[in-house]
Amino acid sequence: MIADPPRLRAGTSERDWMSETSDRFAHRCTPLTIANATGWEILNPAGFTASWNGGDDPGDVTIVPDDPAKGFDRASSVFGHGVLTFHPGYVFRTDPGWVTWCRGVPNRFKDGIHPLEGIVETHWLPFSFTMNWRFTRPGEVRFEKDEPFCFITLAPSVAIEAVQPTVSRLQDDPALYREFARWHIQRDQFNQALARGEPEAVRQKWQRNYLNGVTAGGEYVAGDDHRHKRRLNEPRCPVAHDKAG
Repeated sequence: MIADPPRLRAGTSERDWMSETSDRFAHRCTPLTIANATGWEILNPAGFTASWNGGDDPGDVTIVPDDPAKGFDRASSVFGHGVLTFHPGYVFRTDPGWVTWCRGVPNRFKDGIHPLEGIVETHWLPFSFTMNWRFTRPGEVRFEKDEPFCFITLAPSVAIEAVQPTVSRLQDDPALYREFARWHIQRDQFNQALARGEPEAVRQKWQRNYLNGVTAGGEYVAGDDHRHKRRLNEPRCPVAHDKAG
């Protein structure tokens, strides 16, 4: 870390908008909640308001901190064209073969501005990088204190380049096709029963094949690496956040 870095914490599966859905329905989507928690968040150390007047110059983005007397150097306008730049305050290093994927927090939305994503070769990089957001229209946005401005996760650096995508007819794999057809029929039957208000369907609320890692016939096939929750390690910091690293 660099001097006085922002707080870094493990991601969480919770999202306000998900909790506000009827009966917390959105939390039933396992892929959604796993994605939410598969990485670490960098938190904004102080609240501020940023504005963009629609121009292309860096000066067309203005930043007003909540407490101007304390100063604020974690966000700036560097590139112009409505881009707001954050300075994470860390030099990230990964083992060979791994890169750092830097992005906004998954499934968290902010009106008027959108996070830009980048893949950084942190297995060799001896310096930091910036996290950038671009205004989607002229106007004003708020970043609150302790609001995440960057989400980092890891990805293999070269393995995906060896992947050869292929497109095949589902019917060419008879076993897979039978499982899909069986699931599809069960899905339609369950949704129809739910719409009719049948007690058993209402009690179940949703089908749990993916959650439990089972086929439509109830056979467990997901393997040992199946997850329905994700809990990452909190960063270890040998010194306090307000000390120089």
